[in-house]
Amino acid sequence: MQNVFLQYFSWHFLEIPINILKAWRNFLRFNLNYFSVPLLLRTLFSPWRRYAVSYGKGFDIKKYFEALISNLIFRILGAILRGFLIFIGLLIEVFIVFVGLIIFVGWLLFPVLLIAALVFGIKVLV
Repeated sequence: MQNVFLQYFSWHFLEIPINILKAWRNFLRFNLNYFSVPLLLRTLFSPWRRYAVSYGKGFDIKKYFEALISNLIFRILGAILRGFLIFIGLLIEVFIVFVGLIIFVGWLLFPVLLIAALVFGIKVLV
Protein backbone atom coordinates (compact mmCIF):
# COMPACT_ATOMS: atom_id res chain seq x y z
CA MET A 1 0.00 0.00 0.00
CA GLN A 2 1.36 3.37 -1.05
CA ASN A 3 1.43 6.63 0.77
CA VAL A 4 -1.52 8.97 0.01
CA PHE A 5 0.83 11.64 -1.34
CA LEU A 6 2.50 9.16 -3.69
CA GLN A 7 -0.93 8.03 -4.88
CA TYR A 8 -1.91 11.63 -5.51
CA PHE A 9 1.27 12.39 -7.45
CA SER A 10 0.87 9.20 -9.45
CA TRP A 11 -2.72 10.15 -10.27
CA HIS A 12 -2.01 13.82 -10.98
CA PHE A 13 1.18 13.43 -13.00
CA LEU A 14 0.74 10.00 -14.67
CA GLU A 15 -2.89 8.90 -15.01
CA ILE A 16 -4.63 12.18 -15.76
CA PRO A 17 -2.06 13.54 -18.26
CA ILE A 18 -2.45 10.33 -20.26
CA ASN A 19 -6.25 10.79 -20.19
CA ILE A 20 -5.90 14.44 -21.19
CA LEU A 21 -3.70 13.47 -24.15
CA LYS A 22 -6.21 10.81 -25.24
CA ALA A 23 -9.11 13.28 -25.01
CA TRP A 24 -7.08 15.89 -26.90
CA ARG A 25 -6.37 13.38 -29.67
CA ASN A 26 -10.08 12.50 -29.83
CA PHE A 27 -11.03 16.17 -30.21
CA LEU A 28 -8.50 16.60 -33.02
CA ARG A 29 -9.76 13.49 -34.83
CA PHE A 30 -13.39 14.49 -34.36
CA ASN A 31 -12.77 17.93 -35.84
CA LEU A 32 -11.07 16.50 -38.94
CA ASN A 33 -13.92 14.05 -39.34
CA TYR A 34 -16.62 16.68 -38.68
CA PHE A 35 -15.29 18.98 -41.39
CA SER A 36 -14.36 16.00 -43.63
CA VAL A 37 -10.98 17.56 -44.38
CA PRO A 38 -9.37 14.44 -45.92
CA LEU A 39 -12.43 13.83 -48.13
CA LEU A 40 -12.61 17.49 -49.16
CA LEU A 41 -8.92 17.43 -50.11
CA ARG A 42 -9.44 14.33 -52.27
CA THR A 43 -12.45 15.85 -54.04
CA LEU A 44 -11.21 19.45 -54.16
CA PHE A 45 -11.82 19.98 -57.88
CA SER A 46 -14.96 17.89 -58.20
CA PRO A 47 -18.09 19.72 -59.32
CA TRP A 48 -20.14 21.24 -56.52
CA ARG A 49 -23.02 18.94 -55.56
CA ARG A 50 -22.17 16.81 -58.61
CA TYR A 51 -23.77 19.36 -60.90
CA ALA A 52 -22.83 18.66 -64.50
CA VAL A 53 -24.17 19.72 -67.87
CA SER A 54 -24.34 17.02 -70.51
CA TYR A 55 -22.46 17.58 -73.77
CA GLY A 56 -25.31 15.97 -75.66
CA LYS A 57 -25.23 13.73 -78.72
CA GLY A 58 -23.58 14.81 -81.87
CA PHE A 59 -21.26 17.78 -82.15
CA ASP A 60 -22.74 21.23 -81.74
CA ILE A 61 -19.94 23.73 -81.03
CA LYS A 62 -22.25 26.13 -79.17
CA LYS A 63 -23.68 23.40 -76.91
CA TYR A 64 -20.17 21.94 -76.40
CA PHE A 65 -18.71 25.25 -75.15
CA GLU A 66 -21.81 25.98 -73.09
CA ALA A 67 -21.44 22.64 -71.31
CA LEU A 68 -17.67 23.11 -70.97
CA ILE A 69 -18.00 26.56 -69.37
CA SER A 70 -20.85 25.43 -67.09
CA ASN A 71 -18.91 22.39 -65.90
CA LEU A 72 -15.81 24.54 -65.37
CA ILE A 73 -17.84 26.99 -63.26
CA PHE A 74 -19.24 24.13 -61.18
CA ARG A 75 -15.71 22.82 -60.56
CA ILE A 76 -14.37 26.26 -59.62
CA LEU A 77 -17.33 26.81 -57.31
CA GLY A 78 -16.69 23.40 -55.74
CA ALA A 79 -13.01 24.19 -55.21
CA ILE A 80 -13.80 27.57 -53.63
CA LEU A 81 -16.41 26.20 -51.24
CA ARG A 82 -14.35 23.13 -50.35
CA GLY A 83 -11.29 25.32 -49.83
CA PHE A 84 -13.29 27.53 -47.47
CA LEU A 85 -14.48 24.49 -45.46
CA ILE A 86 -10.94 23.07 -45.34
CA PHE A 87 -9.64 26.44 -44.12
CA ILE A 88 -12.29 26.67 -41.37
CA GLY A 89 -11.64 23.06 -40.31
CA LEU A 90 -7.89 23.59 -40.09
CA LEU A 91 -8.37 26.89 -38.26
CA ILE A 92 -10.47 25.15 -35.63
CA GLU A 93 -7.85 22.36 -35.53
CA VAL A 94 -5.17 24.93 -34.64
CA PHE A 95 -7.50 26.37 -31.98
CA ILE A 96 -7.95 22.88 -30.48
CA VAL A 97 -4.17 22.39 -30.42
CA PHE A 98 -3.64 25.65 -28.49
CA VAL A 99 -6.51 25.04 -26.05
CA GLY A 100 -5.32 21.47 -25.46
CA LEU A 101 -1.79 22.70 -24.81
CA ILE A 102 -3.07 25.28 -22.30
CA ILE A 103 -5.17 22.65 -20.51
CA PHE A 104 -2.31 20.12 -20.44
CA VAL A 105 0.31 22.56 -19.16
CA GLY A 106 -2.23 24.12 -16.78
CA TRP A 107 -3.00 20.73 -15.28
CA LEU A 108 0.68 20.00 -14.73
CA LEU A 109 1.32 23.44 -13.19
CA PHE A 110 -1.83 23.54 -11.05
CA PRO A 111 -0.21 22.17 -7.84
CA VAL A 112 2.59 24.74 -8.08
CA LEU A 113 0.08 27.55 -8.68
CA LEU A 114 -2.04 26.36 -5.76
CA ILE A 115 0.91 26.36 -3.35
CA ALA A 116 2.05 29.77 -4.63
CA ALA A 117 -1.47 31.17 -4.13
CA LEU A 118 -1.59 29.82 -0.57
CA VAL A 119 1.82 31.30 0.26
CA PHE A 120 0.86 34.64 -1.27
CA GLY A 121 -2.47 34.62 0.62
CA ILE A 122 -0.74 33.94 3.92
CA LYS A 123 1.71 36.79 3.24
CA VAL A 124 -1.17 39.16 2.52
CA LEU A 125 -2.92 38.20 5.78
CA VAL A 126 0.23 38.60 7.87
